[in-house]
Amino acid sequence: MAKYVYEFSEGNGSMRELLGGKGANLAEMSNLGMPVPQGFTVTTEACTQYYNDGRAINADIQAEIMEHLAKLEEKTGKKFGDPSNPLLVSVRSGARASMPGMMDTILNLGLNDIAVEGFAKKTGNPRFAYDSYRRFIQMFSDVVMELSKKRFEEIIDAKKAEKGVKLDTELDADDLKDLVVRFKQFYKDEKGEEFPQEPKEQLMEAVKAVFRSWDNPRANVYRRMNEIPYDWGTAVNVQSMVFGNSGDNSGTGVAFTRNPATGEKALFGEYLINAQGEDVVAGVRTPSPISKLQEEMPHVYEQFADIANRLEQHYKDMQDMEFTIEDGKLYMLQTRNGKRTAAAALKVAVDLVDEGMIDEKEAVLRVEPKQLDSLLHPQFDPDALKKAEVIGKGLAASPGAACGKVVFTAEDAKEWHARGEKVVLVRLETSPEDIEGMQVAQGILTVRGGMTSHAAVVARGMGTCCVSGCGDIVVDYAGKKFSLGGKDYHEGDYISIDGSTGNIYGEAIPTVPADVASGNFGRFMGWADKYRQLQVYTNADTPRDAKQARAFGAEGIGLTRTEHMFFEESRIKAMREMIVADNTADREKALAKIMPYQQSDFEGLYEAMEGRPVVIRYLDPPLHEFLPTKEEDIQEIASDLGITVEKLKNVIASLHEFNPMMGHRGCRLAVSYPEIARMQTTAVINAAIAVTKRGKYVIEPQIMIPLVGEVKELKFVKDIVVETADKIIKESGVDLKYEVGTMIEIPRAALLADEIATEAEFFSFGTNDLTQMTFGFSRDDAGKFLSYYYDQKIYESDPFAHLDQKGVGKLVKMAAELGRKTRPSIHMGICGEHGGDPTSVEFCHAVGLTYVSCSPFRVPIARLAAAQAAIKNPR
Repeated sequence: MAKYVYEFSEGNGSMRELLGGKGANLAEMSNLGMPVPQGFTVTTEACTQYYNDGRAINADIQAEIMEHLAKLEEKTGKKFGDPSNPLLVSVRSGARASMPGMMDTILNLGLNDIAVEGFAKKTGNPRFAYDSYRRFIQMFSDVVMELSKKRFEEIIDAKKAEKGVKLDTELDADDLKDLVVRFKQFYKDEKGEEFPQEPKEQLMEAVKAVFRSWDNPRANVYRRMNEIPYDWGTAVNVQSMVFGNSGDNSGTGVAFTRNPATGEKALFGEYLINAQGEDVVAGVRTPSPISKLQEEMPHVYEQFADIANRLEQHYKDMQDMEFTIEDGKLYMLQTRNGKRTAAAALKVAVDLVDEGMIDEKEAVLRVEPKQLDSLLHPQFDPDALKKAEVIGKGLAASPGAACGKVVFTAEDAKEWHARGEKVVLVRLETSPEDIEGMQVAQGILTVRGGMTSHAAVVARGMGTCCVSGCGDIVVDYAGKKFSLGGKDYHEGDYISIDGSTGNIYGEAIPTVPADVASGNFGRFMGWADKYRQLQVYTNADTPRDAKQARAFGAEGIGLTRTEHMFFEESRIKAMREMIVADNTADREKALAKIMPYQQSDFEGLYEAMEGRPVVIRYLDPPLHEFLPTKEEDIQEIASDLGITVEKLKNVIASLHEFNPMMGHRGCRLAVSYPEIARMQTTAVINAAIAVTKRGKYVIEPQIMIPLVGEVKELKFVKDIVVETADKIIKESGVDLKYEVGTMIEIPRAALLADEIATEAEFFSFGTNDLTQMTFGFSRDDAGKFLSYYYDQKIYESDPFAHLDQKGVGKLVKMAAELGRKTRPSIHMGICGEHGGDPTSVEFCHAVGLTYVSCSPFRVPIARLAAAQAAIKNPR
């Protein structure tokens, strides 16, 4: 029979798939002899079974939980619901991958009207007992019964107002007893029944609630963002309570073995006296730095510092730890590899190598590729910063510079972002429900919370700039404004925040590009380049983009979209002349006007790439995209072209297509109008000859024919290219080599890749279109319905963001194998947006592609992802 529950002493750190990260690490700390409160873990397999059984915990699992509860009672000498010595437990989630704040926790479980009296007598502290009970009622009602957390806070605020006090800690035992009565009445009013008094019932309902929270909206969003599979499930950790809120000799905190913002090697964290753990991470109170603990409780600090050092040495990585002090005794509640900023991740990885703790390969695996994104984007212009006035200061919670318009809710952040606005999300404190707004914001600014609050941890994980705990801000949600430094800032006003210093500015500050060539970044990326086997190219249409990509380490251009060069004002008229022409001679005449522009653009790209490969895709979109749609534009352009409005309208009507994505585009244009391919070839070859003649670089252009589905159409276009190119080369006297390849973006081309390879010297997989045609839905329209597919667990991620390895990937793998069979030396890459997606890059490595190509800012991400793929799966 399957085993669904493990005591901490039965597990170890290697069992994270079964016990989840938290359970495995609690077991490991127990094995290391650290002060961990006793408990047990209900496995991830039990979570999967819960969903298989229609969201119910079956009798076998319930019996196993009760058996381990009895063992816990025996070990602690306490009993569930005992009026004289009650056992209280915490119930916490613990997935394989760390998901801070995404799932739910219940503390002080086991209290009821009788047990609370016994607890008060046992501790000799009625205030503490009733504070624990009111917290439990509030958490259980919120997490398990889904009642409004805000309503409970309002009840507390009303009580404080009656008493004329400001802080929760100023309420005495009688006040807290009264709060318990009010909380239970609110529960009864809402649920139509009394608050549950049976501790075993409380426990089973809490375990179910944690399992349920695996499928809550914020957890689903976080999983999609971080590519965590739904079928992993979460474990549940049931642990005997220790109390940080039992008086002034108690407390709770969160600490890191190194600074998670900078990577500096020093104990970094915060704690609160007379508080429970949720008070720190929820950011409701602003805590003291861990260094102050050395003054207040030196023996506890020394013990904690020793444990922190041992844990880092054991796990060989920066640790994020939660701890509680109960009456001067230290307990460890959690350790995990700490979330950190990109800058900190690089520093920690480099430092751990220098300290001899890990090697270069291990260091390369320690940094999330997507994190690098935050290092590549601009910082504040130092000159502008000197003139800017600091209006306030908070905690430097997540580095980087952010400038945007003020919004106050996650919903508004999403809405403003959707219409192209850059926003800074200003909140009293963030909660996990805010994650989608946090994801689209340039930066996050909070009034409450410390460096380990939800806002700080999640922002660091996303690489988003965050300033937290600026207590001087007064937020008026109703009036959509906040006050700081004697001035009001309304929704839509610009502010700037610096997540590296904590400074807040009441104005828009310009930014400058980041420096990524030197220091830890340069050294670390040198290791990545040493081990990767895939080459990394960029998608670039302009010399500026090409130079940016080169600065980020691109080794070539994998996609130049030549149509982008036709849309400029100085060129589009000639393009339109070509489209409205009704004979070859007139088309050639119009194309001759475009050709010098194309040649000049190609020369700029060749020079920016300094002799590295440049893949140029011939004209791809349907011709109607170059023509106007509005009546006033049609009249103006007809006049400009010297034709009648009627003729232009007739041309527009003739080019209308029911499904342009599958219409007259790509190589079909060159089959219909060979003169387009001749003009583009002339520009490509002349540009290569001109740059080669300048003597700086040897240029070998790679010409890519798009949208091929049949070898004969590729041969037709290729023959035009070869005839034109060879004639120009011969006349020039330059010994120029070039290649003609194709874009595999139609499923038929993938299926017949062995035939296509008889003519194609390289393949580039256009995974954007290949995904559209394989799935049968448009990238532009899929967003309207994909959310329903996520809700129903049909798809777990957007196939346009992460390559569908099962279907589209099968076509890529098949085409690669068929292509090599015909032409063993063929080189192959992908040039869709998937080229900068880490999991897609890993797939490309696995199927033996030569390169990936992505947008300039994703080049370092692809370089690191390729290195990690090579280290994990050597070819």
